[in-house]
Amino acid sequence: MLNFISFGSGSSGNCYFLYTETDGLLIDIGIGIRAIKKHFKDYGIPLSSIHNILITHDHADHVKSVGCLSTEFNLPVFTTTLVHEGILRNFCVQKKIKNECKRYIEKNISYQIGEFKVTPFGVPHDSTDNVGYAIEYKDDVFCVITDAGYITDEIKTYINKATFLVIQANYDHEMLMRGPYPLRLKERILSDKGHLSNAECGKALAENMSEKLKKIWLCHVSDNNNHPELARKTVESILASYGIIVGCDVSLDVLKRNTPSGIFSLIS
Repeated sequence: MLNFISFGSGSSGNCYFLYTETDGLLIDIGIGIRAIKKHFKDYGIPLSSIHNILITHDHADHVKSVGCLSTEFNLPVFTTTLVHEGILRNFCVQKKIKNECKRYIEKNISYQIGEFKVTPFGVPHDSTDNVGYAIEYKDDVFCVITDAGYITDEIKTYINKATFLVIQANYDHEMLMRGPYPLRLKERILSDKGHLSNAECGKALAENMSEKLKKIWLCHVSDNNNHPELARKTVESILASYGIIVGCDVSLDVLKRNTPSGIFSLIS
């Protein structure tokens, strides 16, 4: 069976774990190494269950502990050449990835990584590079789209393919505009290389999801410019306006910023 845990989703640190009885993929490691070890112990999951690491981009809240974990457990780290180069330059990553642990991937090429078929695709953001991942396991497609400035045509195709989807709903437009952030930061968030709003997320889902999409998790919800319930209600309302009913046609959850989500058993 396929299982999913979020260990953190937000500017304080992002880390997701997708696993079966015999294989496991860690997606981003933006939380502390001690926190990772504690969470795995609390859930009764041995760290040896992690067989490979996927990285979306080189911002600290996604890569803080990648060097520590990959070095200690000799874990391969898969990401693009540009992201690997960005991690090497990132002063927040104090322990770098060993060369022998680096694995280089290209967008729109599929790779067999353990039990999973993984396809990276481009996601616009103001990092060195950024990718989403479509992860196929048996008949299901688990898709991760985080830190997206806008929804490209390519992203739309992966939303349409997904059985399970983690997608960003970072900010509420009104809260952002009325909030304390300086103008330059607001402009960055609103830009095509910034983040997705609740409304943009909801519209992208409503216009592109297929009937096979069973579960949606909203990720990377801002602490200052959003609220989990607001994000959920906004997306739910937009879906309803397209005739898609949460709880009937699809399940919808909001991932917590700083605490683990619990284990989701993914049954399509």
